[in-house]
Amino acid sequence: MPNYIKPLREEKVFKDPVHNYVHVQDRTIWSLINTAEFQRLRRIRQLGTTYLTFHGAEHSRFSHSLGVYEITRRIISQFERGHYPDWPVEENMVAMCAALLHDLGHGPFSHSIEEAFHMHHEDWTCKIILGDTDVNRVLSEVSADLPERVASVIRKDYEKEIVVNLITSPLDADRMDYLLRDAYFTGVNYGTIDIDRILRMLRPYNGRIVVKESGMHAVEDYLMSRYQMYWQVYFHPVTRSSEIILRQIFRRAGELYREGYSFAFLPQPLPGLFRNNLTVKEYLKLDESLIQTTFMQWSDEKDPILSELCCRFLHRRLYKYVEVESIDMETIDEIRSSFAKVGLHPEYDFEIDFPTDLPYDVFRPDDSKRGSQILLLGKQDKLREISEVSDIIRSISGLHRGKYHLYYPHHKLADVISELPPEIASIFPISAD
Repeated sequence: MPNYIKPLREEKVFKDPVHNYVHVQDRTIWSLINTAEFQRLRRIRQLGTTYLTFHGAEHSRFSHSLGVYEITRRIISQFERGHYPDWPVEENMVAMCAALLHDLGHGPFSHSIEEAFHMHHEDWTCKIILGDTDVNRVLSEVSADLPERVASVIRKDYEKEIVVNLITSPLDADRMDYLLRDAYFTGVNYGTIDIDRILRMLRPYNGRIVVKESGMHAVEDYLMSRYQMYWQVYFHPVTRSSEIILRQIFRRAGELYREGYSFAFLPQPLPGLFRNNLTVKEYLKLDESLIQTTFMQWSDEKDPILSELCCRFLHRRLYKYVEVESIDMETIDEIRSSFAKVGLHPEYDFEIDFPTDLPYDVFRPDDSKRGSQILLLGKQDKLREISEVSDIIRSISGLHRGKYHLYYPHHKLADVISELPPEIASIFPISAD
């Protein structure tokens, strides 16, 4: 594919709190940023409901997408300056477009709505890129096959794996930006990685993106930062509580819709969302402003479960939680039964959550998944997987951790405890604060 870079007459610059500046030098990238579909990402928060835990986490998918594009642009620029023969310069446009558009299909509250309706933002991203959209028209003006090439990178089946590596891999532009950006806006220090050092150490080699071995310590810091961010921010139990309530709202509304309930307020395109037959045009109308407005209206619905859940979410009256090492089905059934006896809904007022993360997939010599490991490039061009070399990474490779969290409304906890056998009641705190 020819290198369809069309320079702007004058470079456009976005001031960015993470990267200082985002540089747009190509006419196609500038046109994509100004499409309605990309501008919609301003109305989608990057971290979903995390703002209810870390009040600064109000940043958007728009700013993150610009950041991923900027990191990708910097990497490509470095590869070009180094005259590395393994980097296919004719793929520059595909890589930068895929970086910019990789999150185009995210819906309101991102992963929470995906879990509630069993859909994947990558699928919607591809539908938007390939559909009757401004994004598709901008890409098609460059080349008739460019929309499909960009979608193929998003699907991870593009013919040039090295391009996919830039956007999706254990050490990709997406992860590097969201660690830096999420740490900045939540106010924590865990994600402050040395991105300049990492980028300088990246090399295109034999169809893959690898890391020069002298950059190993910067990558160790990156992986440890990712580990800390997941447990201190992404899996924060208060955030999980808000996500649970959000999913319960969508679940209850879907049940009511299928039962033929007459909503006092049900804007388009929510019926299509509940029927799982949204068109691209309808999907693009979904943003967090619409959902927040709907929740405000639903807080006055006649259905008491839906009304209560919406009030909880809007006014941050989240479920409390307790941690337990393990729990069996018999205990769960006892707890649900006691909830029902005191007038709580056992399916909506009690939830079990077990967050787990794989900080770094441990090296397996027989692993056939190319691109799933971080490879270090040493002397004599010898490649080694990072966990072979790093004691730090080996110590966390394949590590799962976490405890069960039981979520519940606190206002009737004393009544619930009175209905439980003492050995189960002891799970819950006695204090009523």
